[in-house]
Amino acid sequence: MKKGKDPRINVGYSSIKEYFILFWVLAAFNGFHMWLYQEFLDRGLLETNIQFVINFLIGYIAIAAAILTVFTAFIRYISWNRPMRKLRDAARKVTQGDFSARITPLRKDGKKDDVEVMFDDFNTMAQELQSIETLKNDFIANVSHEIKSPLAVIQSYATALQNDALNGDERHDYIKTIIEASQKLSTLVSNILRLNKLENQEIIPESQPFYLSEQIRRCALAFEELWERKNINFDAELEDITVCYDENMLELVWNNLISNAIKFTNPGGSIFIKLKAKDGFAQVSVIDNGCGMDEETKKRVFDKFYQGDTSHSQEGNGLGLALVKRTLTLLGGTIIVESKQKEGSTFTVCLKI
Repeated sequence: MKKGKDPRINVGYSSIKEYFILFWVLAAFNGFHMWLYQEFLDRGLLETNIQFVINFLIGYIAIAAAILTVFTAFIRYISWNRPMRKLRDAARKVTQGDFSARITPLRKDGKKDDVEVMFDDFNTMAQELQSIETLKNDFIANVSHEIKSPLAVIQSYATALQNDALNGDERHDYIKTIIEASQKLSTLVSNILRLNKLENQEIIPESQPFYLSEQIRRCALAFEELWERKNINFDAELEDITVCYDENMLELVWNNLISNAIKFTNPGGSIFIKLKAKDGFAQVSVIDNGCGMDEETKKRVFDKFYQGDTSHSQEGNGLGLALVKRTLTLLGGTIIVESKQKEGSTFTVCLKI
């Protein structure tokens, strides 16, 4: 590979087709020249009229220059002006805010020359700009929808704190409520940013092999205080399985599934996590005997901001399972849910081993 050459380029910018056309143009012109010369020679014009010979040479050179100029202009239009005009038009759309602008390839053989690589880079740039714009718009729309409740709480209790007649206990309760509302607001914003980043992410971080059973065990122990507070019987059956994924992304899956199970399991209930290998896949099931879901809730459980059981709406913001779904889609995994009302739910994740 030459120094500085893009490895994506697998064909020259000037094609053999253009050289072939140029060869035949020159060959045809040369044939015309030989025919014309022979005609003049047969008629004796080249031997008797010097001025005619001079005029003939001048005319010949002028015609040759004109033909080559026209041919060069044509080749330049095909190989340079046309792609530059397409690039210019697409760039103008982007500057006007249309980030959906894309440039279609000119070559039909699927190969890449300098121009095609330049088009690919432009399309990648436009796609990234569109992702950023979508991220911004979704963030504004989602935050404006969900931010009102905690903000109203903060504003209300902050106003109440201005009352000098409040006793110490009341003031302490108001401050605690404001802190809880601000923490919920912070969590909401973080989750929205994380979800929108995942939704617009195309490049997967580099994967590394790790013990899936150990990761799930660590994630479960991180919630020990919560399940003990609700007196939940927490159990697990984990086979030793090694997978190769981005560990941080998968950790987000287990944290959300476990916290979701704890949230919807009544005090004194039970949660069971099972990890087993089956047909080349690692199957992770998070099983609870909580309130369960009806059919409508099951259909929409992975939608952003959807909460089927409104009695637990203060414990989350409806983004956890949407995060899980998008993360697994990026990693090539799947998730299914089985649930019946008042009997509990089972979320099963399948990952390639």
